[in-house]
Formats: sequence, C-alpha cells, structure tokens
Amino acid sequence: MAQTKKTNNSYLGNKIELRLAFLPEAPSVLDCYGGAGLIWRVITERTGLKIRYVGIDKNEYGSGFYLPGDNMAYLLAMDLSRFNVIDLDAYGVPYEQLKTLFERRYSGRVFVTFIQSLYGKMPYGLLEEIGFSRVMIEKCPTLFGKRGWRHFLDWLAQNGVGEVVHRSNAGKHYLTFALE
Repeated sequence: MAQTKKTNNSYLGNKIELRLAFLPEAPSVLDCYGGAGLIWRVITERTGLKIRYVGIDKNEYGSGFYLPGDNMAYLLAMDLSRFNVIDLDAYGVPYEQLKTLFERRYSGRVFVTFIQSLYGKMPYGLLEEIGFSRVMIEKCPTLFGKRGWRHFLDWLAQNGVGEVVHRSNAGKHYLTFALE
C-alpha cells in the first residue's frame, strides 16, 4: 500500500508569498497549526513588521511560546476578534475549524492549506452541507474525492466566501479569503 508522508512546510515559498500578498496592516495572527512558527517567523524577518503572533499546536517543538493542544478547543473559547488573521495550514481539510469560524462570524483574513488524503476522502459533514446525503457518501466516499477541491470551493461559497485566491501544487492547495 502506498504511503504519504506528512511534511512540514512543503512549498514554503508559495505559503509565504500568498501571506505576504494579503497581509493586513498591523497583523495579529492566530496560527492554528503553528508548528515551530517558521512561516510567520520568515514573514516577520522579510517585512520587518511587528506581528502579534499566537501559535497553537498539539506537538511540542521545543522553542518559542505556543498554546499546546487541540486548536478546536481554543477556537471555541477564545475571543477571535483579537486576531485579523487566522492561519489554518493543516495536513488535510480543516473543515471543523472553518465551520467554527463561520458559525462564530469571524471577521478577518483566513489562510488555508487544503490537502486531500491519499484516497481523496472528504469530510462527510462538508459534503452533506452542500447537498449530498450520508447514504450517497457512504456508498462510495472516494467518488466525491475526485471533485474534492470543487466541492470545497462550493462549500466556501455557500458559507459566504466571495473571492478565493489560491496557488496549487501536486494536489495541495494554498488559499486565502476574507470573512466579513
């Protein structure tokens, strides 16, 4: 069976350039998959801006301040209005995190990494929200993965996202949009 390896910050240049192009004035960043904070550290070095940064990660990286644990607990409990950027640089599809931002009516810039798994499965909840029944999805979940990116964009639009700017490489999509 083929395996996929999770790699931190693959296509780092694309991630950084996208953020630089849409960086708000006086950035205040909640990085929900912060890791060692590399992306925002590079952005700080390149811009010279004082960026207020709070990282969250389940793993320990041994340096810097970050909030340990599950980002969903923080997204549900924190005052998100303190941040004008939320970064969801996930290994998969950050459906639950985005759904929480929509439900809490977050206003600000969002950066997302969208990567489908090897078999292309999409979150069932996302597919159900755009009109597919649970029965349909369970009969052939990989069928929906063939148009996963399109389904994801449809779901974003259904949740009020207007313009999406993205860069894509080898099935990995890096995108940004504003929520108001």
